[in-house]
Amino acid sequence: MLQKIQNIIYPQKCGICGKINEKALCKKCQKILENEAIWKIEENQNPYIFFNELISIFKYDGIIREKIIDYKFNEKSYLYKMFVNFLLKDVKIFEKIKEYDIIVPVPISKKRKKERGYNQSLLIAKEISKQLKNKYNKELKLETKCLYKIKNTIEQSKLNKEEREKNAQNVYELKNQQILRNKNVLLFDDIYTTGNTANSCCKEIKKAEPTNIGVLVLAKD
Repeated sequence: MLQKIQNIIYPQKCGICGKINEKALCKKCQKILENEAIWKIEENQNPYIFFNELISIFKYDGIIREKIIDYKFNEKSYLYKMFVNFLLKDVKIFEKIKEYDIIVPVPISKKRKKERGYNQSLLIAKEISKQLKNKYNKELKLETKCLYKIKNTIEQSKLNKEEREKNAQNVYELKNQQILRNKNVLLFDDIYTTGNTANSCCKEIKKAEPTNIGVLVLAKD
């Protein structure tokens, strides 16, 4: 009932063109995103990388880059629903996500969350978990009590490649390891550029001895 009232007061709009659309993405703009999507699953062969596969939906350029920047930095948190509604449409990606037991959003520091008002990765991970349960009867548990960011670092987008690697080191901490042990764990982040953030998070997650670790991102640079 509360959701219906909210939809009347604040009707859902297409995240691209702004027209009212209950799915947050109209058919015309869905075609635009379909033309931009790469739907890529890459297996990791590098022993210095702590995850098994990387799943990416878009390349980080054009309208996708614009919308992610809006979502992340310009207070357009409502765009999370558009991203999720689109990424769950691809059968290959959908079936791959269903292989996992737990989804863990990349955490942000308390200071960053206070500045921004929300964790952009958490909003999307939470919606993925919710839709899988409500629409497809698949349990993908959202877990926010294991991985923490313990240092407030400079935003990666403001740094060069060498600086990003140093900036992402020793800033995450794993707690409650038993929750992730022997589970298929999917880490979610919005953007994959150098991979330092994802790899640093997965290095911590690996301490829990999960069965498998995957990384899902909206866009890869």
